[in-house]
Amino acid sequence: MSDKPSVLFVCVHNAGRSQMAAAWLTHLAGDRVEVRSAGSAPAGSVNPAAVEAMKEVGIDMSAETPKVLTIEAVQASDVCITMGCGDACPVFPGKRYLDWKLEDPAGQGVEAVRPIRDEIKSRIEGLIAEIAPEPVS
Repeated sequence: MSDKPSVLFVCVHNAGRSQMAAAWLTHLAGDRVEVRSAGSAPAGSVNPAAVEAMKEVGIDMSAETPKVLTIEAVQASDVCITMGCGDACPVFPGKRYLDWKLEDPAGQGVEAVRPIRDEIKSRIEGLIAEIAPEPVS
């Protein structure tokens, strides 16, 4: 059992918002947080506009693939964050559940994805400050 917090990001297709959130958390928190993402009906691939928007800020998501949501993923996570798409996460006692209402980037160009990307970054920064602040030296 790890002593670092673990976060699961969930949206229907696991192709845009949850992938960007997972990439931001990995990028900003490094190995201080265990990161997962999944979807209830995963798409065939990650949204190319989301990949491009993240590439603009120096984060490469091109190798990511949508993953199916499993009960095991929820059980292994301390915090489960749904991405405003009404997705139902299995509920287990002792877990923290958050719902981030975010516009769906599906079918939109990179111009429309940028503000979603930036909103996710802002929320991730707040989450890190709460669950995995930088150690004081």
